[in-house]
Amino acid sequence: MSDDHKDDDLFLQEMGDVKPIKVEKKVSLQRSSDSALAQEARRKAATQELSKDKNHLVSDFVDLLDPFYPLEFKRSGVQHGVFKKLKQGKYPQEGRIDLHRMTVEKARQEVYNFIKEAAAYDLRSLVIVHGKGSHSKNDEALLKSYVNKWLPDMDEVQAFCSAQPQHGGLGAAYVLLSKSEKKKQENRDRLSRGRTVAG
Repeated sequence: MSDDHKDDDLFLQEMGDVKPIKVEKKVSLQRSSDSALAQEARRKAATQELSKDKNHLVSDFVDLLDPFYPLEFKRSGVQHGVFKKLKQGKYPQEGRIDLHRMTVEKARQEVYNFIKEAAAYDLRSLVIVHGKGSHSKNDEALLKSYVNKWLPDMDEVQAFCSAQPQHGGLGAAYVLLSKSEKKKQENRDRLSRGRTVAG
């Protein structure tokens, strides 16, 4: 017997009681029956994320205001008489929102949606009740401070100021929105009807 055959025999003897390793079949991934539900959930989450992205208002750092600090803001171009009338609470309240007991994040979403919807419906004069924050631990008006930060960041907002006592006082703000193009055209049409062109 040659050395090669001896080696082969020896190898077979040594390996005689060794059993081959069973290789498990790889799991084949199949779409489960709820994949349509999973897709819908992902789509809904993506849509919510997208709508959140449209809201450019930020809830990071804010300079905290004293509860009794009066709010006051107007863009250039807003007439003094218009702003004075707003401060006196002489515009009709066409929309109102109360932010009491809301988290900053919830209030951020509500303020954004409220202003956008009011503008879409051609509303011009609004009230936002933010509270004074006088019951907060540090006597700092958190939501009031954020409202003061957010409103100037919305193009629709032309002016805002603290409300009169009967409408919430320092715990609320009057907000004046810009006129839509539709309203501007209506005003132009109304003015032109009363004029005659000299011949």
